[in-house]
Amino acid sequence: MDKYLVINADDFGASAGINRGIIDSHTKGVVTSTSLMVYGRAVKEAVALSRDHPNLGIGLHFDVWGEDEREFDLGNHQAVREEYHRQLGEFERLMGRLPTHVDSHRHAHRQPGMLPIFSELVAPLGVPLRDDGRVRFVGGFYAQWEWMVTELNYVSVPFLLTILEHEVLPGWTEVSCHPGYRSSDFQSVYLAEREAEVATLTDPRIAAFIRESGIRLVSFGNYQEARSE
Repeated sequence: MDKYLVINADDFGASAGINRGIIDSHTKGVVTSTSLMVYGRAVKEAVALSRDHPNLGIGLHFDVWGEDEREFDLGNHQAVREEYHRQLGEFERLMGRLPTHVDSHRHAHRQPGMLPIFSELVAPLGVPLRDDGRVRFVGGFYAQWEWMVTELNYVSVPFLLTILEHEVLPGWTEVSCHPGYRSSDFQSVYLAEREAEVATLTDPRIAAFIRESGIRLVSFGNYQEARSE
């Protein structure tokens, strides 16, 4: 069985700097898909950029908390359903089509009791939901395994090479990432780390390893086509 790899960048639309980092990581590196925050500060720019880069898969990054830690009660399942449909509708309005996949900011949909609800919500789209069992999810390429404790080794070239060698197995795998640059329209505890991710994702050693290993680098936009092969 072939190895299909999606490298997906979260937070598209969050800021101008994040948008630029994701596009650089796509055009100069190995990012194949991204997830759009429909209420992000720079979402209009992100939508415009997506039109210039048709090979970049665009999914929905469901977000109820943002970076400012606003409150949202996931225990209110009716509110969750209503907010999902609101954001899905906004995605379709902005993009003129449905998302290639669905995931969520701070993994809201993977919180206790949430995955069955989101699986039901996403099922009519026929697209992957992060960690629903169809696409293996690898989330270790992230520089803060402990909140606000930065370890750049986890987003280094050697570490990503190790992930690619040992965690990309036959079938479909998603490796998530958070590339971006600092910009005045966005504040977060995860900023310098995003720039380190861009450097790694655009390092030619990463693309060379993928190519030489016979891994098929794809986007979520290729999911249905590849599954039918």
